Amino acid sequence: MTPARPAGQVADGQAGPVAAAGREGGGSDGFDVAVCRDAERFGLLGPAWAELHRRCRTATPFQSHSWLHSWWLSYGTPGCLRVVLVRRDGQLVAAAPLRLVRGPVPVLTGLGGTITDYSDVLVDDVAAGAADALTGALGRLARTAVIDLREVRPGAAAERVHAGWRGPRARLADSTCLELPALSIDRLVDRLPSSRAQRARSKLRKLDREGIEEHVVPPAEVPEALRRLLDLHQRQWQGRGVTAEHVSVRFAEHLERAVRPMVESGEAMVTEFRLAGDLVAADLTLLSPRLSGGYLYGADPVLRARKVDVATMLLRNGARRSSASGRATLSLLRGDEPYKHHWRPETVGNQRLLMARPELAPALWLRVAHARARGWAADRVRGRAWARRLRRGGGG
Repeated sequence: MTPARPAGQVADGQAGPVAAAGREGGGSDGFDVAVCRDAERFGLLGPAWAELHRRCRTATPFQSHSWLHSWWLSYGTPGCLRVVLVRRDGQLVAAAPLRLVRGPVPVLTGLGGTITDYSDVLVDDVAAGAADALTGALGRLARTAVIDLREVRPGAAAERVHAGWRGPRARLADSTCLELPALSIDRLVDRLPSSRAQRARSKLRKLDREGIEEHVVPPAEVPEALRRLLDLHQRQWQGRGVTAEHVSVRFAEHLERAVRPMVESGEAMVTEFRLAGDLVAADLTLLSPRLSGGYLYGADPVLRARKVDVATMLLRNGARRSSASGRATLSLLRGDEPYKHHWRPETVGNQRLLMARPELAPALWLRVAHARARGWAADRVRGRAWARRLRRGGGG
């Protein structure tokens, strides 16, 4: 550990292999700030992080310590960890899990990368001033870097930091997410137009006739169940363009490390589906007090051959679990796939929040312009694909 800094100060955004910490009990307005730069020390924060996660009502499963620390071990760049910690009277009351991306202008962005659907900071809901203290700490950390937070869900704690930022800032649209109310499958069907509801009920009766059984995997069996899930996922997409990262070793290692403790703490659930005793599908659902989200699934091609609607099977299971738990939202997570729209979900756009100190305003606006240009290019590509589908008589 580096020598203690004066209370209330925070390490800057430059490289450094060790953690920086302020003294306990003497920071500005009673807060002490530290920046954790060491993966091992980050790993030891689990219990305190879990308590803060429970006290932040907007937190999603992707802000759990198990998910973020495991992600860093699989995907992190040595020397670039920057986890901002704000404590009061020894208790962790705010945290920003960040990493430094080096370049002509360094960038501070969230842990989790492209495999994480929601990014955020954590702020204790009842700790007055904690959000302001975190904002001030980030301002000092970003002395030479632009802060770029991707995939921020509306209402997230990061919005409080963005609103209180003293300097140039920007807000852009990010990925599209689709969400349903956490109702039973029967009530979700009742929300559909009559013709579509009739087709959905027919698919549900087909599932009942097939006799597919569901089994929630206990924590001790989770690692092996995840290997089976990934195998099914690869077989499901064989020859149809499987996402390369989902068949990588580092992704499998990340899931195996992260998901078992998340299952133990109620932040994840793995479900297996069997037909006549044979495994035909598996699903990983991530959970928080407010929402559940189907993260990844795999299905044996035999289900497609038997004309079983896998999406309906998974949604029925997710709806049952969510509605029984009292959660408000059943998230279909990122992606605007046509099959999701069959259930009339609400479109909820993630946000990209950018912040910088005044002297870095040109770098921030250049980054904004680049992001907008890429967005316009992507929109043109999607528009051309949509036009091709229309010419073929489709339309999703």
